[in-house]
Amino acid sequence: MKSKFLLLLTFLVVLVGCNFTENIDVQPDGSGTFAIEVDGGGFLAMAGDKLGNELGMKNNAKAIDSTFSFKQIFEEKKDSIAKLAPEQQEAIKKLENFVMKIKMNPETQQLLFSMNTPFKKVNDLGGLMEGVSALKDLKGKSEKNSNPAAMLEGMNNAQLSFNYDGKSFVRKAIVSKEALSKINADSTGMAKMIFASSKYTLRYHFPKAVKSVSNPDAMFSADRKTITVEYPFTDYSENPEKLNLNVVFE
Repeated sequence: MKSKFLLLLTFLVVLVGCNFTENIDVQPDGSGTFAIEVDGGGFLAMAGDKLGNELGMKNNAKAIDSTFSFKQIFEEKKDSIAKLAPEQQEAIKKLENFVMKIKMNPETQQLLFSMNTPFKKVNDLGGLMEGVSALKDLKGKSEKNSNPAAMLEGMNNAQLSFNYDGKSFVRKAIVSKEALSKINADSTGMAKMIFASSKYTLRYHFPKAVKSVSNPDAMFSADRKTITVEYPFTDYSENPEKLNLNVVFE
């Protein structure tokens, strides 16, 4: 059933626009949680019955509410992982604490997916996208449609790094020449059409009030401890550097 969940998520990302949210919640001691959330309610409204058939759902089991970890998936794929290069295995290991959750209810047109992990310090979040890229090299049963990385297609075009020292927060994306070439080659093709109606949102919560943000489009909560930045997904996939941030605290 896990592979069917992953197949569902592949359909979700590939067939229709969705809303993606990148959440970081930083606690006073510098630890916190990181999460990627996907809202695909529009997709479910369009293809709910067909999706249910793809998942083998019965008439009396229309809703799905499931949680499982990457660690479980990696255990199942340990033989394939062992065949990867050492640096790829190390990158994948950074993902093992992620927990995947999916809620689907055709009657209420709800389809929510999240992938979250705790962290001890914000700087540890660097390299997550490299781990996603390494997942794509898994072979055997982990083909494209049942690969955990498939759901994040279009989100791993850059190397992400984060830095937090209590006085400031920095999110930096560096796009590789290879990824940029691939993006440009398809800039007027299917990928652009797929994500034209999608949004990518950054929502970061800090233990201190924010004094300033480098991005002029950032919105603040009433206590100025939460900032939100929203972009069309094509902006993120074609130019991840647009979502770079420099945050200074009061």
